[in-house]
Amino acid sequence: MQLKRVVVTGIGSLTPIGNNTKDYWNGLLNGVSGADPITLFDASKFKTKFACELKGFDPLQYLDKKEARKVDRYTQIALAASDEAIQDAAIDKEKMNPDRIGVVFASGIGGLITFQDEVINFSKGDGTPRFNPFFIPKMILDIAAGHISMRHGFRGPNFAVTSACASSTNAIMEAFNLIRLGMADIIVSGGSEAVVSESGIGGFNAMKALSERNDDYKTASRPYDKDRDGFVMGEAAGVLVLEDLEHAKARGAKIYCEIIGCGATADAYHLTAPHPEGLGAKNVMLAALKDAGIKPTDIDYINTHGTSTPLGDIAEIKAITEVFGEHAYNVNISSTKSMTGHCLGAAGVIEAIACVMSVVHDQVPPTINHMTDDPELDARLNFTFWKPQQRTVRAALSNTFGFGGHNACVIVRKHEA
Repeated sequence: MQLKRVVVTGIGSLTPIGNNTKDYWNGLLNGVSGADPITLFDASKFKTKFACELKGFDPLQYLDKKEARKVDRYTQIALAASDEAIQDAAIDKEKMNPDRIGVVFASGIGGLITFQDEVINFSKGDGTPRFNPFFIPKMILDIAAGHISMRHGFRGPNFAVTSACASSTNAIMEAFNLIRLGMADIIVSGGSEAVVSESGIGGFNAMKALSERNDDYKTASRPYDKDRDGFVMGEAAGVLVLEDLEHAKARGAKIYCEIIGCGATADAYHLTAPHPEGLGAKNVMLAALKDAGIKPTDIDYINTHGTSTPLGDIAEIKAITEVFGEHAYNVNISSTKSMTGHCLGAAGVIEAIACVMSVVHDQVPPTINHMTDDPELDARLNFTFWKPQQRTVRAALSNTFGFGGHNACVIVRKHEA
């Protein structure tokens, strides 16, 4: 069968460096660090006392008080970002078939804060089971997708995707495939995560995954730096409206770019560590390039997973140099996690948004917080340290890798009519 072409017609962003897409993109270009002392709970006794929290987010700007209490923070921010994306795409529900509009949404963990608070409240009682009747529907991973569909009356395919930190890239991949197979005209896709909490920070601290640079938190997220000591927790939501090209053209939609390929692989190696030679990362980029029908030399920008962990950064760069060969030195590489922190299940989509914007504006956002070269990384590579770079970006590739060895990759390209 002839596969349909898929374009991006709407974007929504809620990140630690901008509460909408315009501000988020400006934050990236200006090298803004979203890291600050934690305000969502008392972190004074924790090994890590900082995170990349959202700034000034008020759920009552998007939900009335009664409805806000019925949903976890991860769903609140999902609704905020999806509202922006749907408005940006100018979806007219009166003129479109709602049965052909779906939602594929992701989270790595879901309603962790709700789960934590309900268990704490129960433990403080006398053993009598008193739980909020919305406990389960607030917590479950699929509920953000459900709320987005109910809010907007979209009756097409609707489900959640989870693959740890690769979750929202996998959601984009699923949405992409649904549209190109003709099973929907429009899919609202993305992910959200909000786990800056006692259990979230405490759990990742116990794994020794987080930076503990409390005396210099603004520069704690240091991808590719010799002295990186772990990632910085972030919270975010991002949404892309994916649409069948012909459907978009017929309604005169604004088109940002085209999605041309995706890939998914497994390391099949370790619970949390990457394959030391970057085998899964190598295979997922090769799979995405093959799916897109393009050569490595067609890629101008790679938004790396780049979490600022000692092992992960090295493995990914090994994979990039193997896949791209000599062209690796012509490609701009950057990790926007140096600014947003690691937003777990939302990381993939907000980084895909960075790729979309780089293709649209021919600018590559930087990797900030680089202090000392790592001798294990090839210094000839262009990591786009500290400052954005203006260049023609024909196509951009976004990598995301998750605990459990999940790897996902998406490629976006300039739209040519």
